[in-house]
Parts: sequence; structure tokens; C-alpha cells
Amino acid sequence: MEFVGSALSELGTTDQQKPGCRGGRMWGRRRHQEDDSSFKSKNLHAERRRRQKLGDRLLILRSLVPIITNMTKETIIEDSITYIKELQTNVNILQEQLFKMEASAQEALELRKDEVDAAEEMKKFGIQIGVDVAQIDGNKLWVKAIIEKKRGGFTKLVEAMTYFGFELTDTNIITSNGAMVVSSVLTGFHCDTLQVEQTRELILEIVNGI
Repeated sequence: MEFVGSALSELGTTDQQKPGCRGGRMWGRRRHQEDDSSFKSKNLHAERRRRQKLGDRLLILRSLVPIITNMTKETIIEDSITYIKELQTNVNILQEQLFKMEASAQEALELRKDEVDAAEEMKKFGIQIGVDVAQIDGNKLWVKAIIEKKRGGFTKLVEAMTYFGFELTDTNIITSNGAMVVSSVLTGFHCDTLQVEQTRELILEIVNGI
């Protein structure tokens, strides 16, 4: 009987200790809840900072883009993309125009260099600009013109002669030592008789203007 009483006494003691065990488990749950709450609080602060940074960047973007149509985040981004694409198109157009201008400038420099070289070469060989005219019949003259070898020079000569009512036929062109020698038969449209000296002076004025 003493053994049974002792055992029951020990069991009673064990049961009395159970509330203490339950208290330990409850303390563990509270500790877990506190840790979880702290973790969520840190995440909440981090999320707020992230949103604040995003909002600040959207405000900066809005201040840089002049075509914002709405203040929502989606609209600000879409309008910014549209604006950047327009800027890229404008840059491409300006670059193309710049390339054309540079090419034109380079071509002009090369043309000018060719003209200077032609003039110097003519001077070196003692060749001078000049016009000779001889009568063939009433409205026809034989013409020989010595001009600088310039790009488009012959075209300008023909255009000027046509403007003054002349036609060039049987034309021959020779280039040498920076000079271009043009010989041709000249016919007048608006008169029956071409005066040799007057025609020579007119063609010489045209040649000097080319």
C-alpha cells in the first residue's frame, strides 16, 4: 500500500508539473508570434521605402517628359516611352542631315581644290582663257573657247548659250593642262546674220562667268 501511495504521490506531482509545461509551450508561441510580427514590420518598412523611391523616380520622370497625359504610374511610363521614341527618330533625322551637310561640304572642298589646281596648271603652261570666232556664213559661226576645266563647266556654257538664243552643233571637247578647249559651230535663232566681234565678246563674258 505504501508503494501504491508513493506511486500515486509521484503521479500527482507529475500532473501538477504539467501546467508548467503548458506554460512553456505558450511562451514559445508568444516568442514565435513576436518574431513573426517583427519580420512583417521590417518587410513593411522596406516595402514603404521601395514605394517611396519608385514614387520619387516617377516624379522626376514626369518633370522630364513634357507630354504626360495622366498622373497614373502606367500612363507616365507609357508616355515616357513614346517621348523617347520620338527623340530617337529626331536624332536619326538630324544625323542624316548632318551627314549630308558634311558630304556637301567635302564635295565643295574637292571641287574648289580641282578648280584651283586647274587654274594653277593653266598658269604653269601659259594657257589663258579666251574665245576665237570665225564666220562660216550669215547665221553660222565657228567658235573655239578655252575655259578652266571645272566640274559642270561645259553644261553651264551650253545653258548660257541657249539662253542667248544660240545652238551648238558639231561640238568637240579637249582637256589638257587644266584647260578645256571647246570648239563648235554656232547657229543663231533670232537673227539672220551673226556679228563676229559682238558674238566673241558675248561668249567671252559667258566664259569668264563660269
